[in-house]
Amino acid sequence: MAKTITSSATSLASISRVRVSRQAVPYLFLSPFLVIFAIFLIYPILDSLYLSFTSAQGSTSQWIGLDNYRKLLTDTSFWKSLLNTAVILVVQVPVMLFLGTLLAAALNSKLIRGRAFFRLAVFLPVLIDTVTYSIVFSNIFNSHYGILNYLLGLVGVAPIDWLNTPVWARIAIIIALTWRWTGYNAIILLAGLQAIPESIAEAATMDGAGRVAQFFRITLPMLKPVLLFCAILSTNGTLQLFTEPYLLTNGGPANATETPVMYIYQFAFQSFHFGYACAAAYVLTVIVAVLSFLQFRVSKGGEIG
Repeated sequence: MAKTITSSATSLASISRVRVSRQAVPYLFLSPFLVIFAIFLIYPILDSLYLSFTSAQGSTSQWIGLDNYRKLLTDTSFWKSLLNTAVILVVQVPVMLFLGTLLAAALNSKLIRGRAFFRLAVFLPVLIDTVTYSIVFSNIFNSHYGILNYLLGLVGVAPIDWLNTPVWARIAIIIALTWRWTGYNAIILLAGLQAIPESIAEAATMDGAGRVAQFFRITLPMLKPVLLFCAILSTNGTLQLFTEPYLLTNGGPANATETPVMYIYQFAFQSFHFGYACAAAYVLTVIVAVLSFLQFRVSKGGEIG
């Protein structure tokens, strides 16, 4: 009897071990990713958070609490960089989404032949390397030999000092960003348009609604979630601007095009104030998160209607 009980207990233990080992199999397969994720993402995030509370500069570091954040929030240069980005954001993103919506509607039209070619054509700018296209635009906007001033001269417009005048420097960056990202957003919006059932438009036509009325009363409301997605992506991307203003204007003139990421870059990789730069990075992260949250709340999560 005792042997039977012992053998039964042994069998149950072996069965439980088999079950535990089977449950552990998925985690074993995931473990390489989890280890890499922890080393290259979680650890840098936590380490930079710690550094933001220190006076880390080069190889020296000392705990200073909230001093970096106090200094940052009273630095006019940081707030000016945010203002510069806000100006670009408020102008560029709505213009880009408007043009992207028009492009998407045109590319979705059955009246256009060779739609696949045009869809590829409008998407191509985003495939060009950021540095490459920024250098090209710096030549286009050059006040001495740029093709844009040459074209303006043909219609009697005086040359514009695009990259050395605060207002025109911002406009130059807006034009460059719009050229690169409009097609990208148009393709996303096109996917949203194609997801709208054709039966809705057919029913509206039978009820006497014209194409313009259908677009504003049916298509746009149903496209609202996709527009919200594009707006959030564009907002986050604009707040992280670096390459275009760095190569086109180097933040000038008079810091008129300096962005928060350029501000962080200056302290992190030019003066090596890593603690201060980490604090600035976390403040920028909070701003991005708050703006994304507000966009969701204002648009009610992209709900239709």
